[in-house]
Amino acid sequence: MSISNHTNFIKITAHNLGFDYCGIAKAMQLEDDAKRLEAWLSGGMNAGMKYMENHFDLRIDPTKLVPNAKSVITVLKNYFPNQSQPTDSPKVAKYAFGMDYHEVIRGQLKQLLATIHQHIGMVEGRGFVDSAPVLERTWAVKSGLGWVGKNGNLINKTQGSFFFIATLIIDLELEYDPPFAKDFCGTCTKCIDSCPTEAILPNKVIDATKCISYYTIELKEQLIPEDKKGQFDNWMFGCDTCQDVCPWNRFSKPNQEPAFTPVHEILTYTKSDWEMLTEQTFNTVFKHSPMKRSKYKGIQRNLKFLNL
Repeated sequence: MSISNHTNFIKITAHNLGFDYCGIAKAMQLEDDAKRLEAWLSGGMNAGMKYMENHFDLRIDPTKLVPNAKSVITVLKNYFPNQSQPTDSPKVAKYAFGMDYHEVIRGQLKQLLATIHQHIGMVEGRGFVDSAPVLERTWAVKSGLGWVGKNGNLINKTQGSFFFIATLIIDLELEYDPPFAKDFCGTCTKCIDSCPTEAILPNKVIDATKCISYYTIELKEQLIPEDKKGQFDNWMFGCDTCQDVCPWNRFSKPNQEPAFTPVHEILTYTKSDWEMLTEQTFNTVFKHSPMKRSKYKGIQRNLKFLNL
């Protein structure tokens, strides 16, 4: 097959495997991102996420992840649900309604690479879903899939921002999509104005030391700082506020992935149900859920904080 045929085959295969969008960029070192990442880390914006400081060189150079890398394939997978939680229930970010996306997307990326091997040949490659230091949003922009909004999320002009982003880096040359050159946020500041903790700073900078998602998911300490009391707007796990108010998300459509069918308990649990949840039940119900990242103790800590 020609380079053009290889490219079309990969995009069609990605769609058939359940990815909503697929774009391809030439593998190259990300000089501008290196400067932005260095400034973000130097400013302590990563809070307690010390792993963000590791493997800096790998984050900005795909050839250090896949030797002789030629192409970075970026795929988007919609996770917008068609159902919502009870209005008085402690809130869970929509990405965590169904099965852990790492498990779902990792399997689909493996299938994509296996299909490439079967039909194109022994191409060297690695798929990444938050599993390695890859700057997914940058590659999505370079692949023409959208722009990075003021809230730091990738925004697709057709369907908004409720997407998981994954990458497959391979040593096969392909046709490359033109990068997304425009920013359609304009003068809108709804995400900045609506953030309960003022974590969204100018120039698309997110301060994790103020972010609800950081405190309810990533924080490893036993207690959330008391000066955050009353600021979490009932978010128990993650936060969708900046996405919920984004005008582009009026175009969001319910996902078609069976694995992202919401866990029944997330849609039905009341505040008292969450508070009476036992560790055994949590480990059973949320065994394959992103919520297991916080563990039972983290969820209980978050619930207690919301009740302060």
